[in-house]
Amino acid sequence: MPLFLLLPAIFTLLFSRVSPTISLQEVHVSRETMGKIAVASKLMWCSAAVDILFLLDGSHSIGKGSFERSKRFAITLCDALDISPGRVRVGALQFGSAPHLEFSLDSFSTQQEVKDSIKRIVFKGGRTETGLALKRLSRGFPGGRNRSVPQILVIITDGKSQGPVALLAKQLRDRGIVVFAVGVHFPRWDELLMLASEPKERHVLLAEQVEDATNGLLSTLSSSGLCTTADPDCRVKAHPCERKTLETVRELASKALCWRGSRQTDSVLAVPCPFYSWKRVFRTHPANCYRTICPGPCDSQPCQNGGTCIPEGMDKYHCLCPLAFGGEVNCAPKLSLECRIDVLFLLDSSAGTTLEGFQRAKAFVKRFVQAVLSEDSRARVGIASYSRDLMVAVPVGEYQHVPDLVRNLDSVPFSGGPTLTGSALLQVAEHGFGSVSRTGQDRPRRVVVLLTESHSQDDVAGPADYARSRELLLLGMGSEVVQAELEKITGSRKHVMVHTDPQDLSSQIPELQRRLCSQPRPDCQAQSLDLVFLLDASASVGRENFAQMQSFIRKCTLRFDVNPDVTQVGLVVYGSQVQTAFGLDTHPTRAAVLRAMSQAPYLGGVGSAGTALLHIEDKVMTVQRGARPGVPKAVVMLTGGSGAEDAAVPAQKLRDNDISVLVMSVGAVLREAVRRLAGPRDSLIHVAAYTDLRYHQDMLIEWICREAKRPVNLCKPSPCMNEGTCVLKNGSYRCECRGGWEGPHCENRILRGDAPMTRSFRQEPAGRQQPTLSQQAPKHLGI
Repeated sequence: MPLFLLLPAIFTLLFSRVSPTISLQEVHVSRETMGKIAVASKLMWCSAAVDILFLLDGSHSIGKGSFERSKRFAITLCDALDISPGRVRVGALQFGSAPHLEFSLDSFSTQQEVKDSIKRIVFKGGRTETGLALKRLSRGFPGGRNRSVPQILVIITDGKSQGPVALLAKQLRDRGIVVFAVGVHFPRWDELLMLASEPKERHVLLAEQVEDATNGLLSTLSSSGLCTTADPDCRVKAHPCERKTLETVRELASKALCWRGSRQTDSVLAVPCPFYSWKRVFRTHPANCYRTICPGPCDSQPCQNGGTCIPEGMDKYHCLCPLAFGGEVNCAPKLSLECRIDVLFLLDSSAGTTLEGFQRAKAFVKRFVQAVLSEDSRARVGIASYSRDLMVAVPVGEYQHVPDLVRNLDSVPFSGGPTLTGSALLQVAEHGFGSVSRTGQDRPRRVVVLLTESHSQDDVAGPADYARSRELLLLGMGSEVVQAELEKITGSRKHVMVHTDPQDLSSQIPELQRRLCSQPRPDCQAQSLDLVFLLDASASVGRENFAQMQSFIRKCTLRFDVNPDVTQVGLVVYGSQVQTAFGLDTHPTRAAVLRAMSQAPYLGGVGSAGTALLHIEDKVMTVQRGARPGVPKAVVMLTGGSGAEDAAVPAQKLRDNDISVLVMSVGAVLREAVRRLAGPRDSLIHVAAYTDLRYHQDMLIEWICREAKRPVNLCKPSPCMNEGTCVLKNGSYRCECRGGWEGPHCENRILRGDAPMTRSFRQEPAGRQQPTLSQQAPKHLGI
């Protein structure tokens, strides 16, 4: 058979034992952890001054397909780089038989330009002359900054050089260049280890797995402070991994007779001859892979009763529940820790309900509290019964453990008197939740759950209206016989739970839990708003707590539609100084705002909240700094409480200019200075500890959304610059400029003797607004 006909069969034999889908670097972790590694690679960001040069192997041993994957890795890595002339610079050089400069480090100044240039690189082929490429770099990085900044060389190759590389690579490393060796195709790991910087395990990666390799490279750079993660809880961890090399080996297949001549006897002899076969095998090399892992929503194992947690990004998840728990929250009737609520169970103990019905109601409450309450639950429960009079058996929250609550419930007696539900509701409204109730933002949601099987013998409409006017949510549970009366008491059919068979009462536990804890999350996605966060970055807060505040405001920002036409977000930090981390019009997208929030500096020192608020009034909430006339404005201040002694007057000055101010004070003690700073309005949220900030997210969003819907005054704060006067007229405004200034906002200095100009601009109606000419002018004018 001709040789060319045998070739396909030979190659089929060589690769018959090689799986086409096997990974050449396996990190031995769960699928969930691999997902976290992929997510974390998108949350890392490098903005320090550094020169990064990609050295792309474009030889024939790589092949065009693997070369394209090398480019994809380089492009993905660029997504995490803050490319600009003063920060990260990127260049690329391809090598095969000879090195070829694709573009130097000073060629492009934006991330998109670099990515587009990498996409246009054409595969050249040739021999694998890695040494020639390294020798070319001995003269320095093309367009680099002469080692005034860190230099990083990323070599993407299969590690099969056709010349010596060890000495040349060592010379580069000795000059302080950090060398990453990134394998592609079927890499030769021993040569990659020879090229890479120390520690080797942190500088050798595989480009075929883009997100894993990106995470590994950025994790190594984060240890030197060149890169950061968006979440302060992210950590670099070592995981056992295995690297594999595809090698061709020869092995003895069998022995067969062959004929050989003998010089001594001048004859031919039959002797056994060895027969060898060739095959491709994987050689494994155990190692450690260092990857950044960020906390995920499934870390706390929220899915119970055998449910499977499926993460959906950083903050969200859903549970795949067993059939019996398919309709439950987290696969179990558990009160969420997010559910901060006071519940009073009101049991009908009258003759109309009967002793049997009363015992069923007690059994239901007993099962409910055992199923849904735990030691760390934020819900508080009380129990009362009534017939002629109200008897509070367990005041709300006054029990040490759930077993104590159950024992008190067992001892509640059956009265058997008349059914006076109306009288019981009046007494509950007055005294059911304690004689001194907390008010405003600090008060949890209060709910009365009425369980009855008989019609009331007194009026219920008036007492029910009174109870609801005291901000009590009334829920009713009973049979179809009392459904109409329960709807009258609760004020809504949605607040009534009816059972057809009294024995099925316990099946209502999941539904009651859902109604107690589910309330619509406040949101104002489409509402125009200029929002500034003010963070206390002083030494009294500390670096770790400051990171907690950063994480909190990032999660709050996810609830807003950030773009120049809807919500603009700014950030100011204060400590040893006051610093605008970014202004209202600096970042036009939510992703950019989230990234900038994670980079806000911790300042330390002694902070002055009053100085920070004056800074916001003078240098942030102004038209020339991006604030929009006619758009509601709010400042959310997070503080540890120190340095607030001088802040009451500046805060009131902001409020007088129609800028809402909310104070979130963190700490065991609420300082009197903070109370004065919050002002007479309900604009204070007190948080016991920084780790509890997440429990107050909905409360904060609700306040912001409420402030965003307040009517606005087009002249507050004044859009006029340079001491111009704002004048309202017919739903619009105009700026009356002083001598020497003109323009829509008095922004232009008069260069000749022309008279100053005034001009009116239309203000859009409330709701989702498009910027008017008056809103656009400062940006067009470059102010």
